[in-house]
Amino acid sequence: MKDKLSSFGFMLERNIKMYFKDRLMFFFSLMTPLILVVLFLLFLRGVYETSLINSLPEGFEISKKLLNAFTGSWLFSSIMTTSCITIAFCSNIRIDDKLKKTLRGFEIAPVGRFSLSLSYTVSNFITTLLVCVIVLIISMIYLAIVGWYLTFADILLIFIDMVLTVSMGSLIISIMEVFIKSQGAQSGFCTLVSSMYGFLCGAYMPISSMGKGIQNFVGFIPGTYSTVVFRQAYMNGVLKELGKDLPSQALDAIRKGFDCDYFFFDKKVAPWVCFVVVIATIAVLLAVYLALNLRVRNKKAGR
Repeated sequence: MKDKLSSFGFMLERNIKMYFKDRLMFFFSLMTPLILVVLFLLFLRGVYETSLINSLPEGFEISKKLLNAFTGSWLFSSIMTTSCITIAFCSNIRIDDKLKKTLRGFEIAPVGRFSLSLSYTVSNFITTLLVCVIVLIISMIYLAIVGWYLTFADILLIFIDMVLTVSMGSLIISIMEVFIKSQGAQSGFCTLVSSMYGFLCGAYMPISSMGKGIQNFVGFIPGTYSTVVFRQAYMNGVLKELGKDLPSQALDAIRKGFDCDYFFFDKKVAPWVCFVVVIATIAVLLAVYLALNLRVRNKKAGR
């Protein structure tokens, strides 16, 4: 048992060091959030501002600070939900080791197969979480500059959702890794996830602006619910400030239009339900992950 823990600790440390040693991989991990921030500052901020202003009752004016805080909160809730998944998918050390045949050397070393697999999954979780923490800090700095309405409870909620979403992403890529056999497959898979995930979970555009059929479809994607939690946590303070002067009907329309209130088949989804969906998804993914590792171990053993 002690030897297995020692081997696991060695592999975990090695994988984390390899990730941060590869500066190109670390740079590309930050590319998605950085690109979104640049796009927002140059092009999208005006679109979000116009959408919010058009949602307000005629004659109602909003301060520049509140407007910047609203658009910034919506932006970073989108960035967080995509980063937790795409960074986990595109920074998996095991896939590189597998394609470079390095993994074969570890498999014949005195390291348990499950410990080896687990070390890659845990290291992917840790490195992805560290990068997402950097993104979180950037979002906090930005909001502190343009308009701060977050509470400690909001920040805690963001962090908890971040940990859960990163767990989900790390487990998904650990499962999919079994089926990736080439560099082309890895690149194609990461490109597909990076380009489609943000749209499917409502990160790039509000779910309420999609067609009815698509709105119902994305309700079956677990990532949608982590997006809703990020939305609510980032924007709770801003919406409360808006609600001081804004009629309740107008505020409800804004909450629905910007996905702070989410409806599945026209039924409002409570915040705790979003957490239940994400946690249940993690439990299912963990069960699949364990089953796959058991199957691979038995196959290698010739059973």
